Amino acid sequence: MSHRFSAPVILPCDAACSVIRDGVVDVEGGRVTYCGPAADAPVSNAPVTALTGLVVPGLVNAHAHSPMTLLRGMGGDLPLLRWLNEVIWPAEARLRAEDVRVGMLLGSLEMLRNGITTSAEMYFHAEEMAEAVLTTGGRVVLGGPIIDLPGLDWKSMIASTERWIDADGLRFGPGERVELSFAAHSAYMLPPEALRMTAESAAARGALVQIHVAEAANEDTGQRAEFGSVPRLLDQVGLLDGRVVAAHAIHLSDEDIALFATRGVGVAHCPGSNAKLASGFARLTDLRAASVPVGLGTDGPASNDDLDLWEEIRLSALFARLSTRDATAIGASDALLLATRGGAAALGRDDLGSLEAGRWADFVHIETDDPAFAAGLAVPDEQLLANLVWAAGSRTVRDVWVAGEQVVAGGESRHVDRAKVQTAARESAARLRA
Repeated sequence: MSHRFSAPVILPCDAACSVIRDGVVDVEGGRVTYCGPAADAPVSNAPVTALTGLVVPGLVNAHAHSPMTLLRGMGGDLPLLRWLNEVIWPAEARLRAEDVRVGMLLGSLEMLRNGITTSAEMYFHAEEMAEAVLTTGGRVVLGGPIIDLPGLDWKSMIASTERWIDADGLRFGPGERVELSFAAHSAYMLPPEALRMTAESAAARGALVQIHVAEAANEDTGQRAEFGSVPRLLDQVGLLDGRVVAAHAIHLSDEDIALFATRGVGVAHCPGSNAKLASGFARLTDLRAASVPVGLGTDGPASNDDLDLWEEIRLSALFARLSTRDATAIGASDALLLATRGGAAALGRDDLGSLEAGRWADFVHIETDDPAFAAGLAVPDEQLLANLVWAAGSRTVRDVWVAGEQVVAGGESRHVDRAKVQTAARESAARLRA
């Protein structure tokens, strides 16, 4: 069915970060057919939903481990490697499939309420994660982790992903809500042979590879000593030849950045998690200057600890300005695009992240009856964008659509009882702490 949505202001998040006054978005078959001024819109007899305030594309969370909602707050004052080895991995060893489903349900609800319509996920029991996201109506790019730990066989993990993709295809579900990927944990948790096999399997299927790269300075000393850097290692085994999103990518040299640019590698920048774990400042301005596709990620809700990409928008700009000592390093429009079309580009998706004809109709209604917009909408475009990015935040998200279907109304899910999900998550979390 066709439907038209109108709003006083629409931010399509095109390359220029245009501000459309008195705009409309036309949707048919779950995709955008027109986005622009109402005066230029095609004649339509479709029903119209008139919205107040702003309309923006759904945000794209380029890196997350959302079922870790169950582990939120555990080991929160430890550095990365101690946090993983002493707290997180022991707790995850007790996870059941049902725990992951409940944790992903809660994470998906939290993200949708915050205006995040797509998340790239790496976690155990991927089938349950897919089921959870389809239940909430969100969109996900997911992969079960490929990792070398006691009791886990990375070869069987690769084979499992191969079988699933070969059976169901790369994308499935209403509005192609689920995309499958290969989720290689990292170069320091996998031998080169595993990375090579992952690269070959993903390339044969045109699949995305998600991988942590250079998050902590001391995580991959052995790999750097042997290969020069993790990006060089990944290039040698062929992993950079296909679609790749490198999460964190903090400790990169100029040569590493140039290699990412040459190979078209996307980067998921996670400023909140990087700061909490004291991992360092990613070279955001240098990555952008080299034309590396960069999106924003929340990382897991046990290392951030929320799933709020509006916070990451602000932090990305703040940290870029602070680390370069340049107050113009990242502007409001730059930061907003990182969380929308930038995230889509980092994941190799040209059908998300912007309200442009042909892309999925994933969008968010921002209510402007809020102190952040005390000056109203009749302000210069630059000021309007500044108020949205610097002041508004996730509290102003009211309604959310995915593939043209409304999944959040008035700040609450239309598909799932949040109270029941929170009760189930509380029970699972208590068992994991025991």
